[in-house]
Amino acid sequence: MRILLAPMEGLLDYRLRDTLTQVGGFDECVSEFIRVNDTLLPSHRFYRYVPELYENSRTKSGVPVKVQLLGSDINCMAENASKVASLGAYGIDINFGCPAPTVNRNRGGAALLKEPDQMFAIVKAIRKAVPLEIPVTAKMRLGYDSTEQALVCAKALEEGGAEEIVVHARTKTDGYKPPAYWDWIHKIGSTVKVPLVANGEIWTEEDAIRCKEISGCKDIMIGRGAVANPALALMIRGERKENLSWDEIKRILHRYWQSLESDMEVKSRAGRIKQWLHYLSRQYPEAENDFEMVKRFTNRMDFEKYWESPVKST
Repeated sequence: MRILLAPMEGLLDYRLRDTLTQVGGFDECVSEFIRVNDTLLPSHRFYRYVPELYENSRTKSGVPVKVQLLGSDINCMAENASKVASLGAYGIDINFGCPAPTVNRNRGGAALLKEPDQMFAIVKAIRKAVPLEIPVTAKMRLGYDSTEQALVCAKALEEGGAEEIVVHARTKTDGYKPPAYWDWIHKIGSTVKVPLVANGEIWTEEDAIRCKEISGCKDIMIGRGAVANPALALMIRGERKENLSWDEIKRILHRYWQSLESDMEVKSRAGRIKQWLHYLSRQYPEAENDFEMVKRFTNRMDFEKYWESPVKST
């Protein structure tokens, strides 16, 4: 079984990739999407989103990172894929799943699920532009506002040359609301021959087991579940039986806070910590208590005292 770490725009970026992969359990990561419009992006744009490119496209703990591209211009997507491949990308992933209205209005992400022919053309052009030893994969949802074309879209990706498809088992309209329709991944698996990776609503080891049984996939991708429980991948593998202690979590949070220092203002750093505490509150009552404390912080000294304060039992 492979466990992939998903991106989460505005939270699960390269800093959190580094933090979570140090905890362990992941085989591969996918970067936040890099938006491609009508130009060949400069190298520094790719390095900014995926600084792992400086390190053979791997996190500090050695987990490989695919670079994800989002866009609808066939030639421009191919040119940028070729560029990022030349920078040493481990793999190229194509985003056909982002539900953000600003992205969809510009014919990106999940909006392309209404255009399977365009999906096919984009994948085909990228596959042709990228050396064969670099895998080209794609991530899709079940559709835009219905599952009517789910099988057609998956077939388009396969025929375009995608070597693997991550399926987020919801439509764009579903957003992130439960449930995830894992049975549709099984239907897609009966239509295409390329490997599928199941994604959506995997919060616990039990969810992972049921997802694999229903979807027929041996590989899964987790994002929000890993943010809520940093040990989730290890627990799914059976390499750990219990959650990390709150003392361990707080040390991880502090390490993450320090990783934000070089290029982020205190207010933005505080926002990231609040976001993570929000997700952690699904598993840890301490996170809810600490969120109430942290949301009142206004400066760096408040946080320094927080990191130094002893962990209180709840």
